[in-house]
Amino acid sequence: MSKFEVLDSLLQTNNGFLSSSEAVAAGISRPYFREYVRDRGLARVAHGLYMSQDAWEDDMYVIQVRYPQAVFSHETALYLLNLAEREPLQYSITLKAGANASGLTKQGIKVYKIKEGLFCLGITEARSPADHSLRVYNPERTICDLIRSRRNIEIQDIQSAFRAYVRRSDKNIPLLMRYAKELKVERRVRQYLQVLLP
Repeated sequence: MSKFEVLDSLLQTNNGFLSSSEAVAAGISRPYFREYVRDRGLARVAHGLYMSQDAWEDDMYVIQVRYPQAVFSHETALYLLNLAEREPLQYSITLKAGANASGLTKQGIKVYKIKEGLFCLGITEARSPADHSLRVYNPERTICDLIRSRRNIEIQDIQSAFRAYVRRSDKNIPLLMRYAKELKVERRVRQYLQVLLP
């Protein structure tokens, strides 16, 4: 397989996106990669990330590549987990406390920070609308995050998220309560569940 074919294959696997780090990991030199980008007419969408002309734009995937430490959370996680009826107007992500968020906030992204010991709690994967893999908090963690940030979240969004969650066949109430305890929102989560669970 030629180097161009290797890169074509990577581009196809990633739904029209290709990063320079993936090319280098596949044994392609940076000068050869630049030649490929020019030859195929790829557009630069972020530092080290390129997109083919026929690919669907995917802002969430671009954010994930630019900020690999970020986890999609709150309203954005609701949307990615099919717990919200509409796409959020503003993306929400969570970073470890102390992380630099200035680049994200300049882009209009809502940034939450949490101490390192709780950051990894409930990280899973979801697919973006353009079918790329994203880091996101699972439904149980997301419900707890909404309660923790209730001053910044519309009350109807919290209520509809809870209703959608309790209707899920894969809900895990013991896990929800464990997260609620660790995130110090146990009493409020229990109040919602008492109203919504039969």
